[in-house]
Amino acid sequence: MRDTPGAAAGDRFETDVPARLDRLPWSGFHWRVVIALGITWILDGLEVTLVGSLAAAIHQSPSLALTETQIGLTASAYLIGAVVGALGFGWLADRIGRRRLFFITLIVYMVASIATGFAWDFWTFALCRMLTGAGIGGEYAAVNSAIQELIPARLRGRVDLFVNGTFWGGAAIGAITSLVVLDPAIIDPEIGWRAAFVVGGALSLVVLLLRRHLPESPRWLMLHGKPEEGEQIVSAIERDVAAEKGPLPPTTYGPTVLHRRGAASLAEIWHTMFRTHRDRAILGLTLMSCQAFCYNAVFFTYALVLTKFYAIPAHHIGWFMLPFALGNLAGPLVLGRFFDTIGRRQMITATYGLAGLLMAATGLAFAQGWLSAWEQTAAWTVIFFFASAAASAAYLTVGESFPLEMRAMAIALFYAIGTAVGGVIGPTLFGWLISSGDRFDILWGYLIAAALMLVAAGTEWRLGFAAEGRSLEDVSTPLAGAAAQPRP
Repeated sequence: MRDTPGAAAGDRFETDVPARLDRLPWSGFHWRVVIALGITWILDGLEVTLVGSLAAAIHQSPSLALTETQIGLTASAYLIGAVVGALGFGWLADRIGRRRLFFITLIVYMVASIATGFAWDFWTFALCRMLTGAGIGGEYAAVNSAIQELIPARLRGRVDLFVNGTFWGGAAIGAITSLVVLDPAIIDPEIGWRAAFVVGGALSLVVLLLRRHLPESPRWLMLHGKPEEGEQIVSAIERDVAAEKGPLPPTTYGPTVLHRRGAASLAEIWHTMFRTHRDRAILGLTLMSCQAFCYNAVFFTYALVLTKFYAIPAHHIGWFMLPFALGNLAGPLVLGRFFDTIGRRQMITATYGLAGLLMAATGLAFAQGWLSAWEQTAAWTVIFFFASAAASAAYLTVGESFPLEMRAMAIALFYAIGTAVGGVIGPTLFGWLISSGDRFDILWGYLIAAALMLVAAGTEWRLGFAAEGRSLEDVSTPLAGAAAQPRP
């Protein structure tokens, strides 16, 4: 197999960019991609956990004095912002490139997060949370697309799960931070929760510096009339990897034949999603919606459950969030490789199914009053060990389901719909159920979440497809031409 630039002939050209990216051994370049892009999820986890851990302090804040229902509404505002941001920035990512969006979305996130620390009432707090969510929503589309397009096919599943799972590394940091900022012996909680948002946003400056040296996705370039530029980037990556790892292995499949074109039109996106790949669309919507409801309903309101039903002081919430976060982080780390070896369909079905069954059992135990605060936390830790891998796999599935020309928009659209259906409703519903003070009212919420996870497991078993070890172009043929053909 030759390692030469794509040979252009009019609008038709050959490119071996995908094969060359997929044959690369794991190297420092891949670590830089994972760190510079994946750190977004750490910041998102930090943000969301701070809101969860600080919910009681914000509820008790003399300047905000939010009710339980308003706490749930601010969580929904964050998710509404994420939906709008994902759609807007996802649309742009397929048109102007992944790299430009990395900086735009991060700046939006940074400014809005810092502004949250200066909110003075429910409306300003909710607005800042909505804008913060818009930045994060845009990141999900651009970053997931770039990671899937730069990571070798044989490692794509575990890496994508790991990167999405690092959200919970940020959650652990947020839990530890809350122990400091909410301890009245260290700092006034009214100042502490505000400082947490300001510092969290300011950390984005470090991420901006890390991203300066990342290239544009060569796969994106080759479909937007710039195959030569894409080839130059791949050649530079190969030189760096070869200097670190030695001679590169041969490619395992031949060149891809494409035609120069731009991003998919809205009509093409609709036709591809809901006619050509209707089963994949149903699968993606189901996985995203069900995990969004389960996660956001439980996580955004867990601090309220601890304070209202277990009388845990606000400044101790972090001790309970920390093991919960670590369990979520461990899930993708421990289980991720099996998505590349055992297979996507088997592992996604198993993780969604186990999370649903355990959720129902734990909800019943909570309603009966059988669990202490620590036992409740231990139960959630086990449940979300599996649910975290399942949720990360939902993003992986959507990214792999559709052609490169519309990958960012597909991730954005399914994230937006899933979040709108499952995420926005969940926190508000649970906030309302918790305000009733009746455990059996909350049980209904937990049973709904459990049922949805089981529905997702059944849908994956019925409609799931094999993507492990296959190039993105083989899993979903580009709109611009035929997929790369394996060598005989």
